[in-house]
Amino acid sequence: MSYKALALQLTCQTVNHCETRDEAETLMLQTIERIEKQIAASINFIGRDTLLVVVPEYFLTGFPMGETIEQWREKAALEIDGRIYEALSAVVQRQQIYFSGNVYEQDPFFPELYFQTSFIIGPNGDVLLRYRRLNSMFAPTPHDVWELYLDAYGYDSLFPVAKTNIGNLACIASEEILYPEVARCLSMRGAEVLLHSTSETGSPLLTQKNVAKLARAIENMGYVVSANSAGMAGSPIPFGSTDAGSKIIDPKGIVLAEAGYGESMVANADIDLAALREFRQRPAIGNLLARQRTELYAQSYASTSIYPPDTLLGQTAERQHFVRTQQEVIKKLYS
Repeated sequence: MSYKALALQLTCQTVNHCETRDEAETLMLQTIERIEKQIAASINFIGRDTLLVVVPEYFLTGFPMGETIEQWREKAALEIDGRIYEALSAVVQRQQIYFSGNVYEQDPFFPELYFQTSFIIGPNGDVLLRYRRLNSMFAPTPHDVWELYLDAYGYDSLFPVAKTNIGNLACIASEEILYPEVARCLSMRGAEVLLHSTSETGSPLLTQKNVAKLARAIENMGYVVSANSAGMAGSPIPFGSTDAGSKIIDPKGIVLAEAGYGESMVANADIDLAALREFRQRPAIGNLLARQRTELYAQSYASTSIYPPDTLLGQTAERQHFVRTQQEVIKKLYS
């Protein structure tokens, strides 16, 4: 099977200036309406075989700019069964695509927190998976409430893979492309196409994240569909700081398509599932997945703890807490 994927490069309309939840959600709904028009127009141009659309990180809200965890949760973190997800579901059903993005999300088990969540919605409108970002500098993660999170959802929830008729899909959030373990754990569970919603510096130079995208594709013998922002509107950060470079990379690390600056549908390319699966099933030096010897590394990981789990149990989530924790980790590593 072959189909087209689109890493849709979009301007992020931030909600930082909004005073209330209703004001923020009104802005989000306007963004969704605008995005549907862009998706429909892009499909008309690229072709009806465009079955997968990935959009940038926090495409509906931007990110906190001085708001506390509580303030951002109340204003910008989506309700799992709320009207924003309902609106996204309706768009996906009308366009008959698989759709992936990244948002801030409330969780009924952790009412004082939010999680940054990458999601995939299928053509029937159902959310097929939620991947909660596991590595973050200033936002809560499942690792920060490790024991309670595992009690609530179990370990398998950390690395979800959706088996669909367009391949085994999985999500990587933002800078986690720099953490090879995340992509490896997903590929261990069968991931074939890694959907990467990001909002990062666009540069004519080869950035760290762009190096990592190539590496993750090669070492996991899978496609990477990476959608970057096309600027941040309504933010004090200079508009074009996060812009350009949305791309699709094939299992051999070849960039199939890449967008320049501004809103763009240029990053679209064919996903050839049959060729991918044949590549993975061929005995060869280049079959890196089949040559993995995981037992070699298991003891080193099991015996080493760097960033501690459960740091938010009994501790208020605030920016300074995350800074202090990292300072303690660095002191431990290099003392």
